Amino acid sequence: MVAALPISAMMYWFTQCAVAVMAAAAVMEAGKRPFDLFGMVVIAMAAALGGGTLRDLLLDRTVFWVADQTYLIVALASALLTFFLARLVPLPGRLFLLPDAVGLALFTVTGCKAALLLGTPWLVASFMGVITGVMGGVLRDVLCNEEPLVFQGTLYATAAWMGALVLIGLLKLGIDATLAALGAGGLIFLLRMTALHWNLGLPKFRAGRRHPN
Repeated sequence: MVAALPISAMMYWFTQCAVAVMAAAAVMEAGKRPFDLFGMVVIAMAAALGGGTLRDLLLDRTVFWVADQTYLIVALASALLTFFLARLVPLPGRLFLLPDAVGLALFTVTGCKAALLLGTPWLVASFMGVITGVMGGVLRDVLCNEEPLVFQGTLYATAAWMGALVLIGLLKLGIDATLAALGAGGLIFLLRMTALHWNLGLPKFRAGRRHPN
């Protein structure tokens, strides 16, 4: 029987997985444009590390990939592997949405948990989770000269925020930290995939038409 990993180790590996899948998703999304290998790697690094970098800067702590270069190595390896795999096997254009949803869930949970460990208030911690989950995707889309997913279309940041709040609530209730993380991450993933399937989104602002005088 395999012993359960301590929560610190679990969160570490959650973050490594998030870095890997976000880098892969970025390469698949950027593959719609004729970027070279260097361009792909830059976009993948921004997507995989950008959200956590902003979170750590806001929380005034050492940026996670500076403290542990393993994250850089994982992001680079995932980007290169996906790049060369995509050259050999045609990948569906929307395939990146699946790893992107996984990365969103993993990064939101780990970002929220990291903020809680530093003693930040619950609302701040929930937004740190959202920032960690979505900002990498924003950077990816900006570098690809596309409108960021988080600003339009189906539920994205909202799913992340709901999952972060659920995580905080479960921890407040005394639920095991690992189970709480898995439950909140699973909720984010299911919300995101449900939103994609049913095209669920928030109401959009539409300015009233101006009538001629």
